[in-house]
Amino acid sequence: MNWQTLYSPRRTGDPIRKDSNPEPARNSFLRDYDRIIFSSAFRRLQNKTQVFPLPGSVFVHNRLTHSLEVASVGRSIGKNVGDALAKKYPNEGPDFAEFYKYELPSVIAAACLAHDIGNPPFGHSGEDAIRTYFTEMDSETQKIICEHLSPAQLKDFEYFEGNSNALRILTNSFNEKEPGGYKLTYTTLASIVKYPCSSLAGFKKTGLIATKKSGFFDSEAATYKDIALTFGIPQMPGFEDVYARHPFVFLTEAADDICYRVIDLEDAHRLQIISLDKFKELFLPFFEGGTGYNSVEYIEEKLSNINDNNQKVQYIRARWIGLMIQTLSQIFMDNEEALLNGTLQKDLMKCLPEEDHKLIEEINNFSVKNIYNYRSVVEIELAGYNVIGGLLKELLQAVLHKGHTKSGKIVKIIPDQFPITQKREHLYADVQSVVDFISGMTDLYAIDLYRKITGITIPELR
Repeated sequence: MNWQTLYSPRRTGDPIRKDSNPEPARNSFLRDYDRIIFSSAFRRLQNKTQVFPLPGSVFVHNRLTHSLEVASVGRSIGKNVGDALAKKYPNEGPDFAEFYKYELPSVIAAACLAHDIGNPPFGHSGEDAIRTYFTEMDSETQKIICEHLSPAQLKDFEYFEGNSNALRILTNSFNEKEPGGYKLTYTTLASIVKYPCSSLAGFKKTGLIATKKSGFFDSEAATYKDIALTFGIPQMPGFEDVYARHPFVFLTEAADDICYRVIDLEDAHRLQIISLDKFKELFLPFFEGGTGYNSVEYIEEKLSNINDNNQKVQYIRARWIGLMIQTLSQIFMDNEEALLNGTLQKDLMKCLPEEDHKLIEEINNFSVKNIYNYRSVVEIELAGYNVIGGLLKELLQAVLHKGHTKSGKIVKIIPDQFPITQKREHLYADVQSVVDFISGMTDLYAIDLYRKITGITIPELR
């Protein structure tokens, strides 16, 4: 891969290759950002759990606020790296300089904005709930599904992955005639796919970062292959449906890694789960040995002039994010050769100096023990299992058993944008429609629908 051919204004659904943007006020990648932020799928993220249940007396982060913050950090990282590449290669021409100096920040911001758009309700437990249903379904349902789905198609559900679902949402037109979905540029889409492999090839310990999870379903395999061909992204030797990462993915991932490691702890402090002293203990060591604004002494002096503890946490958070942006941007440039060769098999955060990496591991371990297993977090995860599992059971039984009296009524609940044929030869598409419908729900809508179709709540006449 090379920097000159890793970007393009081409969009999904384009009949021919586009070499220019017909709208001079916004470049192609700003238009990507706008299309995402105005979309209903993005808007629904405001009622999807990030970590803590939504909302209480204290307003914590949801998927939407998290995505906006990741986009802000991603824009800064993209600007740092873009400026560095434009400076390093001054003879590559005006188009090269224009893209890397001014357009790469928009690409990374747009990718960050959409990075969680495929996540189902109830946080990561929603993914687990979908996987669990398909791996533990009753023998009759399993027999029908296994007879009519290929192994690759079955794995899309057994290993349901929000990253793969994001590519599906952004590129699939569902029940519309116009192809291309959101019609985003290939550049932005390539910057989202963290694990460029199929569900069948993914979730394996191969030593490749691409197979840690998956990045596209069987239904979007051709779309991703076209993206890979456009940018010259190589397929990994000896593997089927496994590709090297597009280098820009590392920037999107870095922005997400920076945000969730500090923001979840900031929320925990606001909810009085952790103390200010513990927050300082976890983050101030990164500034040991620093000078000027990035010294512990300077930060402590600034903190002494702040009265409110929440404001103190916000200040530390802001300084730490700024430090990580600069550090990971430089790490990206230091690993330029490996990135272009597709051989860097760890994220940028894992490339930190050993001392800083140990500090990150301390944050990870503390977060798992004290935040991700906090009682209310576990409770919302359990609720997600029951609600999503219950909805899948009701809707899929209706799809599978067309002759049942209840089935016709259940299918009517599914919006027209998710077409249901109830024909065995189209079972993969039908099951995807059910999963598309459920994964797009907000937490509250999923709970409300589950209560209504199970009779827990009797709907009112409207």
